[in-house]
Amino acid sequence: MDNITPDSKVKRVAFHTLGCRLNFSETGSISKGFTDRGYDIVDFGEEADVVFINTCTVTDGADSTCRNLIRKAYRSSPEGKIVVAGCYAQMEAPKIAKMEGVDLILGTSEKYKVFDYLDESDELVIKVDKSADFFGATTTDSDHGHTRSFLKIQDGCNYVCSFCIIPQARGRSRAIAPEKALSDARQLIESGYKEIVLTGVNIGEYEEASGTPLWRLVESLLKLDGLERLRLGSVEPNTITDELISVLKSSPKAMDHFHVPMQSGDDQILKEMRRRYSVADYRKIIDKIIKHFPNAGIGADMIVGYPGESEEQFKNTYNLAKELPITHFHVFPYSRRKNTTASRLENQLQHAVKKERTRALMMFGEAKLSMFAEDQVGRRHQVLFEKQNEQGLWEGYTSNFVRVQVESSANLRNSIQTVFAEKQMGTELIGQILH
Repeated sequence: MDNITPDSKVKRVAFHTLGCRLNFSETGSISKGFTDRGYDIVDFGEEADVVFINTCTVTDGADSTCRNLIRKAYRSSPEGKIVVAGCYAQMEAPKIAKMEGVDLILGTSEKYKVFDYLDESDELVIKVDKSADFFGATTTDSDHGHTRSFLKIQDGCNYVCSFCIIPQARGRSRAIAPEKALSDARQLIESGYKEIVLTGVNIGEYEEASGTPLWRLVESLLKLDGLERLRLGSVEPNTITDELISVLKSSPKAMDHFHVPMQSGDDQILKEMRRRYSVADYRKIIDKIIKHFPNAGIGADMIVGYPGESEEQFKNTYNLAKELPITHFHVFPYSRRKNTTASRLENQLQHAVKKERTRALMMFGEAKLSMFAEDQVGRRHQVLFEKQNEQGLWEGYTSNFVRVQVESSANLRNSIQTVFAEKQMGTELIGQILH
């Protein structure tokens, strides 16, 4: 990248990130590039010389949010350069180009080259070329408010799920070299981060893309001096191996929190989605996790209203989510994405049906998380504290990803404390620090 040039006036940059943890890790690395060049980071919505929007296109709702953010960015920084980058930029550059105020549109690979294009011209620049290269990303000190750090180990996806546009946006699977992952992790530890979260589009494909099994990389990371907690991002159920579970179980640094996409609890829908597992396979994986981590928090993505989904098929999803010890529901109404197989199906469901099924599953999910939180009352937990809320209480997360609030006059940010959970409040815990 280019040399840092001094400027009599300190330039300001604002960021807004949509979507997955992977996007947040990528924004972290890009923001470091700006601070290295002398920029001050300001909150999104404040006037800035550059506004960088890292977008998502996983649903119609994400697309709509992206457009609203572009309008907000232009209102707050009419004289600034507005950069729209990432998945939505990759897929819908012509549509974005028509929006007032946009100066630079960068696809999923080109966003890392933002400094090559910032001063290119006063005309709109569009760069959405795909690349087979792997661009690493980590959370950095310039990120606001994060104490958990994200380490990107994989990008892209070789799966062809019928509903998903992400492989078109991010390309084929590729991965970071193990030695580079360890080097990046050491830097995060040296920067003061106590917890690392491994992210990617499909981190279960790590071995296919790198030649090294995921469990072996995890094993090496867990041995790093100074690392206190390691958490996995979303892992496809068909890629969770006995070796991976064994390595996680063997280290107290590994968090008992898993995110295992389910998508549907109906075998026919899973088949039409081109998922690589059956309901029986999914049950088996969840049972195996709970056998080794009895108090685990388990998150699951669920898509409702897939084309042709009957009421009975929806109930199969609802009942599977009810029967299994899933604690964190991530429910999405099926969103018709252009150029996907599912978008061409004729039996699309009405919006009202999808909305009602989504609401029912989300309400049930909140009830299950509340019950899980209640189960944690009366126990001791190791909590990594992140911030102080508006009420002055410190907030953080247990190893199994339940939010905890405590009262303390000390600065608890980025510290791990032993907390006794005294009571449950909705989906959260109220606790007391044990000294």
